Amino acid sequence: MRYFRNVALTATALFTLTGGALVAAPAAQASVPFPSIGWQQRNCDYDGNGYDDVLTGVPGGTVGGASGAGYVTVQYSSSSGLSTTKKSVLNQNTSGVPGGAEAGDGVGRAVASGDLDNDGYDDAIVGIPGEDLAGLSDAGGAIVFWGSPTGLHGSDSTWLENPDQPRAGANFGRAIEAARYFAPDPAEPDANLRDSIAVLENETLLFFTAPPGAAAQQLKPAAEGSQALDVAPAAGGLALRSLSHGNYNEDSWADLAISGVTTGDKPGAGVTQVLHGAADAGALGDGGTFEGGPGINSSDFNHDGQDDLAIGDTGSGSPLGGSVSVYLGKGDLSGLDPAPSQTWTQDSPGVPGVAEAGDMWGSEMSSGDTNGDGRPDLAVGAPGEDIGSTPDAGAVWTLRGAAGGLTATGARSFDQNHADIPGIAEGSDRWGGQVRLIDADKNGLFGLLAAAPGENTNDGFIWVLPASSSGLVATGTWTYDGARLGAPAANAQFGAAIDE
Repeated sequence: MRYFRNVALTATALFTLTGGALVAAPAAQASVPFPSIGWQQRNCDYDGNGYDDVLTGVPGGTVGGASGAGYVTVQYSSSSGLSTTKKSVLNQNTSGVPGGAEAGDGVGRAVASGDLDNDGYDDAIVGIPGEDLAGLSDAGGAIVFWGSPTGLHGSDSTWLENPDQPRAGANFGRAIEAARYFAPDPAEPDANLRDSIAVLENETLLFFTAPPGAAAQQLKPAAEGSQALDVAPAAGGLALRSLSHGNYNEDSWADLAISGVTTGDKPGAGVTQVLHGAADAGALGDGGTFEGGPGINSSDFNHDGQDDLAIGDTGSGSPLGGSVSVYLGKGDLSGLDPAPSQTWTQDSPGVPGVAEAGDMWGSEMSSGDTNGDGRPDLAVGAPGEDIGSTPDAGAVWTLRGAAGGLTATGARSFDQNHADIPGIAEGSDRWGGQVRLIDADKNGLFGLLAAAPGENTNDGFIWVLPASSSGLVATGTWTYDGARLGAPAANAQFGAAIDE
């Protein structure tokens, strides 16, 4: 496992796992380029029918009378698109699921997907950061639900927690991401390839995988006992908040972006660290430290076959209202360019609206091709956006993909006061608190799921906006909540997390 301790915004002195100076990868061209693994290669097909499914976290849901125990929903897609009838609802009272529903567990506060056993069915990883363990409040845990021809079930689900040092208030499972960061067996890097799991605690990053010779569902910590990537000077800390993966440096392994906000004397500033994948879990490389966060999204924004990183800066010292900066992969083994190619705000020419304090523009993002031109567009959530005089009603923007990156040409914004979007903007709805672009019916057009976890006094709803040859459109928008999926709705915060 890796620990991030005493991490400050400065990135002048990075260290390896054993404390020596970390040498940057040479800027040599990869002999076998590894293509983008971002928006074009989703890993959320739990029933193996070839269509992307939707995993939604509902951390406020009441289960068995336990308020805030939480649950997740799974909606299975087909050629007919996203379904609200073919679905699963899973919680800790579901048969076969470890533990039991308890007040405040927050099942589904974070969710992720990946094929952890390489059987062709994607698996779901669900964070439970409020789980109490052995008298330790909010130590946290996570559950893996294994994919199958009939989707996800409670049977054979697998429990994860910090194996060495569960701590009160650690919130294990506050963010999760799955990809092929390393080989299960470094001695045979091409054998038994499967996704591994990255899990955040407040100040800790841990990896889990099925080790060589073990049953695929027997997940164990990877690189157990390895020490921290520390950033000097140790004048403060970093509260970790979010994860995203892509291939930024054209090798054979997924890379991981870890974002959070500073603590200590100058708290709240966003900072993002990138780790380059490697055959050995103990040898992940330094991919650079970047200003901004904690919103992050990986995609091939300039359409060159290599992933780039969008960082939403909404922390202390960020531009007014928030910003989104795009860091491009340089097309070699060195990874991301240290300087952003583009920085966007609501005050950028062509972007609708006006930047205002507290908008949180860029706190949530998703990428996908909304108009079928083969280039990824970017959906940008601003859950703190005021609509007229209504505070924190929330809104969503889309920036279009272009040959050189993102463009404001054709940029659009949506909110609940749009005539074709059901409902009205209300205070603290936080519309756009989660966004996801999804091509549920595989027609080449990615529609938008926009969640408002605060809708109806924290019941939560999701809006489905269709896509067209001109991009996202409001006409035909429809909504659903936990009740429509047969689950408890009151104060559920439905849509607080949606798997990207």
